[in-house]
Amino acid sequence: MQMLTKFETKSSRVKGTAFHPKRPWILASLHNGSVQLWDYRMGTLLDRFEEHEGPVRGISFHPTQELFVSGGDDYKVKVWNYRTRRCIFTLQGHLDYVRTVYFHPEQPWIISASDDQTIRIWNWQSRQCIAVLTGHNHYVMCAQFHPTEDLVVSACLDQTVRVWDISGLRRKSAAGAQPMMSDPLSSQRMNAQGDFFNVTDVVVKFVLEGHTRGVNWATFHPTMPLILSCGDDRQVKIWRMNDSRAWEVDTCRGHYNNVNSALFHPKREFILSDSEDKTIRVWDTTRRTLLQTFRRDQDRFWCLNAHPELNLFAAGHDNGLIVFKLERERPAAAIHQNSLLYVKDSQIRLHDFTSANDAPMVSIRTAPAGQYLPPPRTMSFNPAEKAVLVTSDAEGGSYELYNLPRQFNGQVADSTQARRGAGSCAIWTGRNRFAVLDKGAQQILIKDLSNQTTKTIKPPVTVEAIFNAPGSQILLTTATSVVLFDVQTRQVISEINAAPVKYVAWSADMSTVALLCKHTITLATKQLEQLCQVHETIRIKSAVWDASGVLLYTTLNHVKFALPRGDSGIIRTIDNPVYLVRVQGGDVHCLDREGNVEVIKVDPTEFRFKLALQNRNYEEVVSIIRNSNLVGQSIIAYLQKNGYPEIALHFVRDDTARFELALECGNMDIALETAKAIDKPAYWNKFSQEALRRGHVHMVELAHQRIKAYDKLSFLYSITGNTEKLAKMQKISVMRNDLQSRLQNSLFIGDVEDRVRVLQESGQHALAYLTAKSHGLADEAEAIRAAAGVDEADIVGIEATAPPTLLVPTAPIISSTELDWPQLHVSKGIFDGKFSFGDKGAGPHPGKSRVADLATAAVDGDDTAGAWDIDDGDNMGADEGGAFGSGAAAGHGDEVDLLGDEAEAGAEGGWGSDDDGELDAEIAAEATAAAAAGFVAPQPGISELEAWSRNSPLAVDQIAAGNFEQAMKLLRDQVGIASFDALKPAFLEIYTASRSVLTTAPFASPSRIPLRRNPEDSADTSQHLPAQLYSLSSALEQLQQGYRATTTAKFEDALTLFKRLLLSLIFVSVDTTKDANEVKQLLQICRRYIIGITIELERAAAAKEEPTEDNSTRLVELAAYFTHCELRADHEKLSLRQAMNTAYKHKCFKAAGEFAQRLLELVPTPQIADKARKMVTICDRQSRDTLAINYDARNPFVICAASHSPIYRGEPAVNCPYCQATYKPEHDGQLCQVCTIAKIGAKATGLRSLASAE
Repeated sequence: MQMLTKFETKSSRVKGTAFHPKRPWILASLHNGSVQLWDYRMGTLLDRFEEHEGPVRGISFHPTQELFVSGGDDYKVKVWNYRTRRCIFTLQGHLDYVRTVYFHPEQPWIISASDDQTIRIWNWQSRQCIAVLTGHNHYVMCAQFHPTEDLVVSACLDQTVRVWDISGLRRKSAAGAQPMMSDPLSSQRMNAQGDFFNVTDVVVKFVLEGHTRGVNWATFHPTMPLILSCGDDRQVKIWRMNDSRAWEVDTCRGHYNNVNSALFHPKREFILSDSEDKTIRVWDTTRRTLLQTFRRDQDRFWCLNAHPELNLFAAGHDNGLIVFKLERERPAAAIHQNSLLYVKDSQIRLHDFTSANDAPMVSIRTAPAGQYLPPPRTMSFNPAEKAVLVTSDAEGGSYELYNLPRQFNGQVADSTQARRGAGSCAIWTGRNRFAVLDKGAQQILIKDLSNQTTKTIKPPVTVEAIFNAPGSQILLTTATSVVLFDVQTRQVISEINAAPVKYVAWSADMSTVALLCKHTITLATKQLEQLCQVHETIRIKSAVWDASGVLLYTTLNHVKFALPRGDSGIIRTIDNPVYLVRVQGGDVHCLDREGNVEVIKVDPTEFRFKLALQNRNYEEVVSIIRNSNLVGQSIIAYLQKNGYPEIALHFVRDDTARFELALECGNMDIALETAKAIDKPAYWNKFSQEALRRGHVHMVELAHQRIKAYDKLSFLYSITGNTEKLAKMQKISVMRNDLQSRLQNSLFIGDVEDRVRVLQESGQHALAYLTAKSHGLADEAEAIRAAAGVDEADIVGIEATAPPTLLVPTAPIISSTELDWPQLHVSKGIFDGKFSFGDKGAGPHPGKSRVADLATAAVDGDDTAGAWDIDDGDNMGADEGGAFGSGAAAGHGDEVDLLGDEAEAGAEGGWGSDDDGELDAEIAAEATAAAAAGFVAPQPGISELEAWSRNSPLAVDQIAAGNFEQAMKLLRDQVGIASFDALKPAFLEIYTASRSVLTTAPFASPSRIPLRRNPEDSADTSQHLPAQLYSLSSALEQLQQGYRATTTAKFEDALTLFKRLLLSLIFVSVDTTKDANEVKQLLQICRRYIIGITIELERAAAAKEEPTEDNSTRLVELAAYFTHCELRADHEKLSLRQAMNTAYKHKCFKAAGEFAQRLLELVPTPQIADKARKMVTICDRQSRDTLAINYDARNPFVICAASHSPIYRGEPAVNCPYCQATYKPEHDGQLCQVCTIAKIGAKATGLRSLASAE
């Protein structure tokens, strides 16, 4: 048995401790008068409470409220609120030191024991004493409530332990009686009254005498009728009680000084006691024998306390306190595929992750009576031999080899056949051998299944433990490193520096390993090349790899993740430590400390997102952003830190953060938008600097205008040569009466006369005279001199020079209205567009749809055989003469243009987006605004087209709004469109149909009026959507036309109609899930008919060729394939009749009989049914095929849309992401031959036609 210290403090003497029932907190009452609140998991001091005068001896948390109570040598009982960090009230009444204080587990009571020889029970809600228990004649050292019954136990230095019955007090409290005392000091005034102490409410039930000196402590067993006491006679006594009496059971002797406290272990048959002999001793409850002694050299122990729920204990001593537990609580476990082996209740149990079944397999060795056997520490499983190695710390380190039953019959196997041996670690290194570490002798023993040593290896380093590794290798851990060692060659492969490693976690493919230390995790490759290190401030408990290569690990209170490149984060918090064993998607399977298998739900989005970014898997990144709800400052900071500000822009809604991110990633449009929203000078200045650095001169101009930086505007116009706007700046400076700006602008423009006037108005007559004189303005100079009253003779220093020249700034070399620097045209990145969200709510809808009604329309296919040119004559051996013959040929005409006429090739701008227009920033308007001093221009609203784009995630609405590029991106993502040539006419039609043009006046531009789908919702812009060109009703009409063309054997017309319908379904928008399902049904029908008609057209062309064996074989195959296109019932009957005749003509009697039988199952007209029965009779007699046709009706297959050959079940195939046509793998990456727009095998999310949730 070990004392596993979890937390330790250094302070003055600790007289009392108390665990919080839920949080990882512990209170310590100190001899110096202070109360400390510690977090024992984090090892931090949370708070200190110092209102007692003198030592604090008793302390206790309330089981449910945010309260604790303390009692000290100042005779006071104080109740505190630890959230508000103050004392709520003080209970006064004791006349001497208060030794212990406790809350009642249910009632609003506090019990306190004092050196005044009394025990008091207080109601902390009414803040009054409700009972005083007298009878002891010395210091009362301890008093506690029973956890479930109406009993109190007390220990006193009068050498007795008393048990009190407080049921009368409970009844009195339940009846609502008033408390017996309102004044806490009334006991002094009413001491003479006989019934003051209320002997009817609290009575002595038992007096336990047996100690020879004072009793320091007494406590109840949590579940059994036992009492534990200890005292200055150095003994720990166990008492048993019933309703009528109590008696001494046994005494534990071994301490050689005063025993200050003792308690029952809440979960094991142990007793713990501490003493002034500087020891904590553990005793066996049943045999009362000493199991273990833990000694400190310098510190006497004064108090002992157990956690109410966890396996934790606290002991206070002369120099602080320690929090400890007595044994490891980590269950020994091993995982193999979908099974978990673990130890619980002295049994090896098997848990199936798939079915969640859990059953015991083998019982393991238990401790003999009166002895302690440590629980198993590790487990290693050999799936080939179904053998398990279990190691423990028993007997200085030992292992046991168990064989699991081959066939589990519900019986638990016995442990008597287990093989045992000495060794601190044991692991499997092969199918029939395992390695055992003899730590004392520093040897590694290789043993076989019979537990015989076959090889002894002297390791090259001092080994602390051994762990599994791939192949014949093992990991050797030392105090400072981990060594990869090959057992067969006895050579060191590699080495990595690490703190003492406690556990090792390998990935599923054994390519990466996690080395778990106390506070660090080292991730490395299988060759021990370090990938990264993760540091934690609290203990690391377990780790496991998920399928994507992310390590999930647990600390005392968190489930966290670590990526191979060093990033880590918190996934979720946990109340109690758990040990991870398996990760499957969002389910984390783990073991708790009780050995129970639990499943914790986690959200893997964050670490999947970060892993995809690190691996540059941008498709995965976009998919996660589109389908997940990633938010939070941590994600934004992570993206910004790792150089992805453009992605962070999609998460940020705060204008300030968006502004900074936009500047960082160079998105000046978003920066301008957010600067307008913030509209503060500091942001405009920052924006102008970045815009100028990037050459966006128009944006610089706008920023200067917004903050009225007139000087900067003048300089900008000067260096760009914009003299027109410089003149306007001059006018503004005049209106603002800004002489400095006037002088500056006149210098930039070269206006000497205005410069002279500015100098005159500012009182600078000398400068005005000098300026006029030097520029040859003699009249103005003379007028200035005369006005100043200065004689010309008094003016010196101006010498006559050459003819004067006007001084003006140098003009720019290139002056252009296009001020922005030329920008390189670059294609948009994967993150530059807006992210759209797919339709997650589409699904099957009960009830029969309109598409199903059309598919089962009552069309009598038996009457249309003439159009299909099916020869049903009595002579079944007659020449077929071109099935689908002349009718089919007549229908093979010119192709019809799909989706309307082609647009003119020179129609520029049809595929572009709408012009945004420029912000007209006239300087005169700025001047007027400055003069108005208070006018604020209204903010422009959003346009109708922008509202359409915002309100709908559908591609058709983006087209109507003019966002062709966004629509194309949506279609690429949803249905894998690779070629938009066939869709260009539809794009232009949708764009044109959503607008009307109104001519207003001659020579004036016409007004373009957007047409809404829902004109009644005019107030709410969030409901505005464009008018529909393609609707479900029009699609159903086209479907009827295609059915009619097929019935009349106009196959080329039908093919054109179905292809046109197939392409138009991309642009159909519906409002209900039922309608969306009908669109999907239409899509399937179009695909089937296009493939079927294409097969029939190929068969008709082959029928006109020279008859050969290969040609005849192909004719029969195509006719057979046509019957498997899942056409409407009447069309299927016609195809079966056609196939039956074709097969019979070419003497494929077996196939012809099968077609006839299938035709009979469709219940044709009596005349056709009779002919089919005759065909069955004839074919049954011959039952053979003269041609080797590639057709097996009994083996399910689909038809390759390119080669028109069968793809049987189980054969590889690829699909078109839009129409779902099936192809053989050699066609992967080509354009689909059915829809002609999508790329075969491309990944897509699926067509979305539902505008919003129903």
